[in-house]
Amino acid sequence: MIVSAQIVGGKEVTDAFAGTILPWWSFGKTVIAAIVFKLAEQGRLDLDTPLTDKPFTLRQLLAHRAGVRDYGGVAGYHAAVARGDMAWPVEELLQRAQADELLFTPGQGWSYSNIGYLFVRQEIERATGSELRTALQDVAFAPLGVHAAMVRRREDMERVPWPQLHSYDPNWVYHGLILGTAIDAARFLDRLFTTGFLSEASRQAMLDSIPLPFAVTGRPFAKPMVATGLMSDPEGPLGPWFGHTGGGLHSSSAVYRFPSLNRTVAAFADHEDAGAIERTVLNLAVK
Repeated sequence: MIVSAQIVGGKEVTDAFAGTILPWWSFGKTVIAAIVFKLAEQGRLDLDTPLTDKPFTLRQLLAHRAGVRDYGGVAGYHAAVARGDMAWPVEELLQRAQADELLFTPGQGWSYSNIGYLFVRQEIERATGSELRTALQDVAFAPLGVHAAMVRRREDMERVPWPQLHSYDPNWVYHGLILGTAIDAARFLDRLFTTGFLSEASRQAMLDSIPLPFAVTGRPFAKPMVATGLMSDPEGPLGPWFGHTGGGLHSSSAVYRFPSLNRTVAAFADHEDAGAIERTVLNLAVK
């Protein structure tokens, strides 16, 4: 099952499943990065001062350049998710992942880290004095006219059409799992880069990219780059494109903007093949 939506020159195009509630998975990282830049513009966060008692900055965390480990390789994590266990407490997660031991000196390498975005979440909550769910709504979703929400309860997952996810504890996504429609995902990325929500300087800072430090196979990127809260490809088959792919239990997501086409495409599927959902986005973008 594929659910998709597009915004083409400001016009919204949806499929028959327009109202379907879906997990945004790691597209939530784009949302979190946008909030951090907005709070930085307001003087409530500093992108380049090291966090208290930490050697890395928010900008480095957002760009996966802080050296923070991930929990994807932790023994027992995948088994616990597959069993339908409740998420571990944060402190247990950090201990199991040996999060105190950096992979490299901050700024001197690149390694994808969900734990890094957990640290970002904690800084957002500190700066706003509210839980991330509230911060998402107040700082980003309401101003951009987007209807989505971070969820914390298993019961919320019953809104997703795929039964395999109904027993999933959304707290396994430690930086926050957002549920929303495909069109609202497309709206978020489209309005983030076509309105004055962020300054031009902030938008360009989010797009500032470096090449991936390893080869990528099975994915439709001609020149895969990593930015700040974004993935990008300046030499894509349809011209430059940027956004984020996400994956979780039995499902995947991809939300990308094609600036030369003035088109933003979101696609979601009940499979875990990242390359396939990215190719779906490309196929939709040429229609």
